[in-house]
Amino acid sequence: MDTKKTGGFIAELRREKGLTQQQLGERVLATNKTVSRWETGAYMPPIEALEMLSKEFGVTINELVAGKRLAPEEFAEKAEENLALALSEPGAFGLSERIKFFRKKWLKDHVFALVLAAAVLLALTALAWVMIKPLCPVVFAVAGIAEYCFLNNRMMTYVEQRAFKGEGKEMEKR
Repeated sequence: MDTKKTGGFIAELRREKGLTQQQLGERVLATNKTVSRWETGAYMPPIEALEMLSKEFGVTINELVAGKRLAPEEFAEKAEENLALALSEPGAFGLSERIKFFRKKWLKDHVFALVLAAAVLLALTALAWVMIKPLCPVVFAVAGIAEYCFLNNRMMTYVEQRAFKGEGKEMEKR
């Protein structure tokens, strides 16, 4: 799929409707930065966004992915081509890519919390060392496992909400 062509088409349709990137983002539950990334071809909108864009602009998803309005005679040919590309290339619509993206995003957004959790773990270990030396390794291991389980659970909840349901302002409100 040609993300630049699709992005250019989205930008063209947005301008035809007289919308800003911010306004379009609000209508399809995305940020203006996300719309900008779609329009520059940095990445392809997820299928949920393609459905909303299709309805917003009165074009088919096939036309969005093709990056142009299609004549009736070329519609079936482009549909086959687009479907074959979508199935052969893990990428824009791949769940594994979305999961990886949101894991990295969560880690980046929670660096402070991770550093703070590590500092608390070290403080507990130091306290255990001073107060009960023989149990220090046990306290360290238990605290480390508890910390990992808690943070991993938070991260996976974040990832699942976004990867399976789509990212957007609707998700941010929950």
